Amino acid sequence: MCLADLENDYVNPYDSASEINILVVPEFVLQGALCFLHLVMGHWLMCLVCLPYLYYDVKVYTDRRHLLDVTEIFNQLPWEKKIRLFKLGYLGIHLAISIICMIWSIVAE
Repeated sequence: MCLADLENDYVNPYDSASEINILVVPEFVLQGALCFLHLVMGHWLMCLVCLPYLYYDVKVYTDRRHLLDVTEIFNQLPWEKKIRLFKLGYLGIHLAISIICMIWSIVAE
């Protein structure tokens, strides 16, 4: 939403970048915790579903590309919007698979 506001010139680049940058590291930590939780609980399929997203997060963090630069935000805007929409779709699919597995485990009992 911050990127759409920035594109439509509702907020300035500094505010938008700072709002997004605050949420990046907690997003990475939560994704890692979710993957680890699936692994510990024995949900191997869900852990495998989490691994590409986790790999991408680790790769971005180790390459130091996880924070938005205020001076380059307009050049990165189309790419960042695509990345955010892909992550949203990926998490939606993950949620759907989780709900289906939960229903399947309830019906199997």
